[in-house]
Amino acid sequence: MQSYSQYLPLKSLNIINNWIDDLSIEIIVVKKRTTKLGDFRVKGQRLFITINEDLNKFSFLITLIHELSHAFVYVQYKKFIKPHGIEWKNMFKSKMHQFIALNIFPDDILQALEMHMLMPSASSCNDVNLSLALSKYDAIKQIFLSKIREGEYFIYGKDRVFIKQEKLRKRFKCQELLTKKIYLFNPLAPVKLFT
Repeated sequence: MQSYSQYLPLKSLNIINNWIDDLSIEIIVVKKRTTKLGDFRVKGQRLFITINEDLNKFSFLITLIHELSHAFVYVQYKKFIKPHGIEWKNMFKSKMHQFIALNIFPDDILQALEMHMLMPSASSCNDVNLSLALSKYDAIKQIFLSKIREGEYFIYGKDRVFIKQEKLRKRFKCQELLTKKIYLFNPLAPVKLFT
């Protein structure tokens, strides 16, 4: 288990440490998970947050604030509310605005984050603009489906080749070359260009 402080922007540590002390919560940094960036859990009387180690410092901070907001809501209401209901949204907005005021985030993330905070979702990954802004600061650069042109070929998974087609409401229609089947892809699907 590693200390969480090395994953955070320096300016954020005082507030985060105070919140962690107030909640008596344990922060556990874990190996990358593909299904989630972080989570909040209760075991008996103990509170835990796990966060993926592969996040850049801005993604780590946003994820930690998201999960700490769950903890604050849990302490206040226990289990009598929806996980991402109005109580959580208000708590998350309140907590996040403290960091927005500190000028911790670069301008591109700040603009996307301010838009995200108008109606925060269960996952920042659902917000294409915020995810793209945050991805610029990742140590390992990825190509997202939304960044390649319609008609381009790409590899998804180990070796499946697709051609990108038009965007429907929120997802892109893509055809697998081998089977000719049509699939719908999230704009943030990590892909490799097929050459």
